[in-house]
Amino acid sequence: QVQLVESGGGLVQAGGSLRLSCTASGRTSGTNNMGWFRQAPGKEREFVAAVTRSGSSTYYADSVKGRFTISRDNAKNTVYLQMNSLKPEDTAVYYCAAANAGGWGRRYVHDYDYWGQGTQVTVSS
Repeated sequence: QVQLVESGGGLVQAGGSLRLSCTASGRTSGTNNMGWFRQAPGKEREFVAAVTRSGSSTYYADSVKGRFTISRDNAKNTVYLQMNSLKPEDTAVYYCAAANAGGWGRRYVHDYDYWGQGTQVTVSS
């Protein structure tokens, strides 16, 4: 099993920045892609960004492209999401996810095997 713990959420004004972190523990050697998803009240969980195991390939939802940056530090078993130019519509619970499978382009909930408990991000206008 793999455990994921997110941190770094909070309240920020529109135009501000936040950095989310997600640290993995347990049997992390079998995991490959890691990603971030978010879920706003009354909406389905949606893909935000993901990174391959090596960290060399990243991909983003169109809604965050150019504003968010995903990265990972395998030595620390940690993945980050740097969020800049935040908008009120970015308000959601953000979830970290890890997949046993690798490969570029995995952006669906069913592509991921492990999930964190989520961290709230609130952007005020």
